[in-house]
Amino acid sequence: MRIRYNAAITALGGYVPETVLTNKALEEMVDTNSEWIVSRTGIEERRIVNDERFATSDLATMAVKDLLKSANMSPEEVECIIISTSTPDYIMVSTASVVCEKAGLVNAWGVDSNAACSGFLYALTLGAGLVESGRYKNVIVVGADKNSSIINYEDRNTCILFGDGAGAVLLEQTTEDVGVMDNVFKTDGAGREHLIVLAGGSQTPSSVDTVNNKLNYISQNGKVVFKAAIEGMSDTCTTLLKRNELRVDEINWLIPHQANLRIINAVGEKLGLTDAQVKVNIQRYGNTTAATIPLCLWDYKKDFKAGDNMILTAFGAGFSWGATYLRWAELRD
Repeated sequence: MRIRYNAAITALGGYVPETVLTNKALEEMVDTNSEWIVSRTGIEERRIVNDERFATSDLATMAVKDLLKSANMSPEEVECIIISTSTPDYIMVSTASVVCEKAGLVNAWGVDSNAACSGFLYALTLGAGLVESGRYKNVIVVGADKNSSIINYEDRNTCILFGDGAGAVLLEQTTEDVGVMDNVFKTDGAGREHLIVLAGGSQTPSSVDTVNNKLNYISQNGKVVFKAAIEGMSDTCTTLLKRNELRVDEINWLIPHQANLRIINAVGEKLGLTDAQVKVNIQRYGNTTAATIPLCLWDYKKDFKAGDNMILTAFGAGFSWGATYLRWAELRD
């Protein structure tokens, strides 16, 4: 009889740059003020890479090294790494390849995935599938983005929102009833125009004109994204609960994508959860895109107990959105 494996998170790592970009500093850069930023987004500060040579692969490598240290694990033991990012080091050459070299993962193969702010959840499911298949005993999944590389710091609609960072989780085989249990994901390309970097890909290659017209930076229709995020995250969470016959009072924690505090609060309210059940760190880091959920898990790992039921949910460019049901496992010492 074939053994059925689950994919459990058994270690976490994280990294954010040392440089803090405060709301006060942004007041000197664009027409905005700290009180407005906090009231509209919940963000008080964000971390920004201040060295142009420091790339997304460096953010991810730091998170992976932090994970390996906490797991008491050697780089040689890692079999696979999946990196979710919207800001790869290169158009050609995966960021995962670079991280394998920088982190010493000499026995691992690596691949990138891109689903913007939903990317970590999508990558988590891909990694979980590899472990559940029985072919891999451990897989590292990373969410990492150097958003400062695609932000126009003259655009007050976007520069107040985003920060840089990386978070990583280790998925390992287990026969216990813990780990990644289920997910509900959705994608609708019709929404792509509302949150996009228009230039730099094969559709619109970078040129003097795209640079001059600032098309290599993020553009966003905030009102459309705001409404769609609340609806998408709430609906997929509700579907996930119903499909797994979970009552709201059986959910210990909601780990939402950290895009906007008003979105987070609205989703929590729609699900009937208390503020204490909803983990938030947007005030310190802003929106780190694919890194928000793993950084949240990393920040609050001491609060989680084995067997806790968690719902992880995100919404991002694409449009892409969804929710994952996770049952927490014991972490490595």
